[in-house]
Amino acid sequence: MKFKKTILKNGLRVIIVPMKDNPTVTVLVLVEAGSKYETKKVNGISHFLEHMCFKGTVKRPRAIDISKELDAIGSQYNAFTAQEYTGYYAKSGARHFKKIFNVVSDIYLNSTFPEIEMQREKGVIIEEINMYKDMPNRHVQDLIMELLYGDQPAGWNIAGEKKNILNMKRDDFVEYKKEHYLPEATTIVIAGKLNEKEVMKEVNKVFGKISRGKKAQKLKVKEKQIKPEVLVSFKKTDQTHFVLGVRSYDLFNKKNAELYVLGGILGGGMSSRLFQKLREEMGVGYYVRAYNDSYTDHGFFQISAGVDNKRIEEVLKAVLLECKKLKNNIISEEELNKVKEFLIGNMKLSLESSDDVANFLGGQELLKKEIKSLEEKVKEIRKVTASKIQSLAKELFKDNKLNLALIGPFKDKSKFSKILKF
Repeated sequence: MKFKKTILKNGLRVIIVPMKDNPTVTVLVLVEAGSKYETKKVNGISHFLEHMCFKGTVKRPRAIDISKELDAIGSQYNAFTAQEYTGYYAKSGARHFKKIFNVVSDIYLNSTFPEIEMQREKGVIIEEINMYKDMPNRHVQDLIMELLYGDQPAGWNIAGEKKNILNMKRDDFVEYKKEHYLPEATTIVIAGKLNEKEVMKEVNKVFGKISRGKKAQKLKVKEKQIKPEVLVSFKKTDQTHFVLGVRSYDLFNKKNAELYVLGGILGGGMSSRLFQKLREEMGVGYYVRAYNDSYTDHGFFQISAGVDNKRIEEVLKAVLLECKKLKNNIISEEELNKVKEFLIGNMKLSLESSDDVANFLGGQELLKKEIKSLEEKVKEIRKVTASKIQSLAKELFKDNKLNLALIGPFKDKSKFSKILKF
């Protein structure tokens, strides 16, 4: 995978990825603005601002003007907000590059935040919050963050609290955008079938003269834990959805390849240990996942599943036992190699489209200020040894790093607290 990185005089970073055999092109704009950059009073504004950027610009005054123009060329387009960044993108046939670049850059730079649209969108966002709370497999992810990080930005909901949403004013968006949507905090990725000179000409014309500013920074995450912690949310559900998490390492840690392989051993594919144990052997649930969730200054390794209410205690004991086995017994070379090839193969398959490539490279550049190619990541995975996996398991799977967030028909967390030990 070849790419070219250019940094404009104002600090804006541009990644161009030629994919000559791909019939599409993707324009992705990423900015360092997410829920971890917010204060308690305006928690949810990063996400709300993302919505409002589609509600009209100087050139395209109404939301329909934006959507109609992109729909008319068969474009796929959207935006997303995370803890540490917000992204805006459009993907289309390669010949429509100028059109989607013009629209995405207009949304990012020239949104007007119409008052009437803002008031209307408050209802939309509140219903989005309600929707996620009605999806326990999704909402339990919010609960594990709350349990791990408490009342600090890393522990707050990305969508915010309903009262915050209702109280937000147009001036809040204008001020927040002024503090965060700056060239030195922005990465643009254009991937697909493209003409490099044409791309840079458009980028310089639209973004080259934007002035730098003073970027508002996020608070450093504070971590403190001395014993296993449990958060139980009562809900009359047919399944219990849980996340079992242990504190791990940030994006810059050298053990990330090992964490990736550890996730593959426990939850990568239908032959993984937890899939075989929970689904094939015990028959208690449909999905089970294991992976490391890493950020710029913290991370946690999580195992999640939705299982039979009556067997949740049995399931938790089984999951903990599988983790303990990795501490006590070294993994065979045969299983380790199988997992590595699974992860490498899936990584390659996940980079077939221009939008996936844009996200793969753009996310690295925005957060780490460096990019590792697919080939480099493959080399790191292949270097992971069985002894390193065992050492990592011993580091991570300790009682005082253990956390359980759970949604189901339960009110008493004491019985779960008793289970939480390796």
